[in-house]
Amino acid sequence: MATRLAVFDCDGTLADGQAAICKKMEAAFAEVGLTAPPRTAIRRIIGLSLPEAMQRLAPDAGKTEQAMVVEAYKAGFRASRLSGSLSEPLFEGISAMLHRLHEGGWQMGVATGKSMRGLMGLLEANGLGPLFSTLHTADFHPSKPHPEMLHEAMAAIGAAPHQTVMIGDTVYDIEMAVAAGTRAIGVAWGYHERRELIAAGAQAVAETPEQLEQLINE
Repeated sequence: MATRLAVFDCDGTLADGQAAICKKMEAAFAEVGLTAPPRTAIRRIIGLSLPEAMQRLAPDAGKTEQAMVVEAYKAGFRASRLSGSLSEPLFEGISAMLHRLHEGGWQMGVATGKSMRGLMGLLEANGLGPLFSTLHTADFHPSKPHPEMLHEAMAAIGAAPHQTVMIGDTVYDIEMAVAAGTRAIGVAWGYHERRELIAAGAQAVAETPEQLEQLINE
């Protein structure tokens, strides 16, 4: 069987970390003494690396203040993860879909704005670690939509762009796929709208994990 690689975004695609991200970002801004942006703005940056996200959320703050917010945000997430209070539930139907793709011969990877620590914690908590062959995170690569994470995923598996599909909920995921020359499929249950995903270059936008599985297999 020919190599087939499906690379997934994490937050907004596999798991719903919206509430946790918004709460931790608000707390981080408050800790540094800055006014947090509205949650609509915070949701828009999910998927970017933290430094890139901070430039968008606090463009008038100095680099020192932006860095302080980033560190406060990271510390807040670490504390919640260690205490067991962090809630990042998988979207309904995602786990079963991933297992079916794995059983069907797909190699799978993740390309995410999360840290490797955060990604590993989420995968292990949901028993998904063994399904994925290659993991790429914002603490080791340029922020999306730079294509480096996808290039590295393909190199790790030995997959060509035409054998690879990127799945995500934001325009950053789709733009990364376009830049890397792979297929791009959006999901409608995340943080950017269908029309935005199509405009960015998504070939289709799935409404359910079952439909996503069908699109991946086409």
